[in-house]
Amino acid sequence: MKQITDFKLMESIDYGKSVWQRYRSPVPLPFIEAGQFVQVRVDDSPDTYLRRPISIHDVDPTQNEISLLVQKVGDGTRHLAALTAGAMVNMVLPLGNSFSLPQSDRERILLVGGGIGIAPLFYLGKILKSKGITPQFLLGGKTKGDLIRREAYEKIAPVACTTEDGSFGEKGFVTQHSVWDHAVFDRVYVCGPKPMMKAVAARCKEKDLWCEVSLENLMACGLGACLCCVENTTEGHVCVCKEGPIFNIRRLLW
Repeated sequence: MKQITDFKLMESIDYGKSVWQRYRSPVPLPFIEAGQFVQVRVDDSPDTYLRRPISIHDVDPTQNEISLLVQKVGDGTRHLAALTAGAMVNMVLPLGNSFSLPQSDRERILLVGGGIGIAPLFYLGKILKSKGITPQFLLGGKTKGDLIRREAYEKIAPVACTTEDGSFGEKGFVTQHSVWDHAVFDRVYVCGPKPMMKAVAARCKEKDLWCEVSLENLMACGLGACLCCVENTTEGHVCVCKEGPIFNIRRLLW
């Protein structure tokens, strides 16, 4: 069931290019699955007319709280990032589909995130851990500064990292990390820039690995009405906000 709710910002931590924010709802949260997103209304920003889609980073149903990672990429997200504790923000949630969960706790799972694409993988990692599965995180960024909240991920599962400049972890891209050679995986989940996701998808196809990706197409309505976020698939053109954002790579024409 979807809700339209005014959330109160409880805490905000600035990481430079992005911020982590914790929001509390005055009413019980609906059931939220890993991979779903919110549409955030941006008030008092004259140049921002549409809601902004943001992945749900974490959920605490006991406190009616969600957390978001907001990347400062435009007027809307910069305005959200500048909010301080006590601000009220209207959101529609939960939207979109979710990651498919393993059928067995013996499955070996790799979670691959690039840049702000690490956001939805945190909640997925927590859910997997609650089901007795300890996944392997593989996080990539241009520099060490892009690997935000790495310590929080390490509390859930092992974290491997790559940076393009070699400032942390292995130098290079996530597809080049040695974890691909040292471990065997049954499922791979990916979120990040589309070129990175395509590269990981290609590697998974080479190895005949099951893989799901979280697409980040530009969205306006979040409900499948505006046709802004269309993606071409094996079944024709679909709206990512409604049919996705999670897709098995076999459905995508990559």
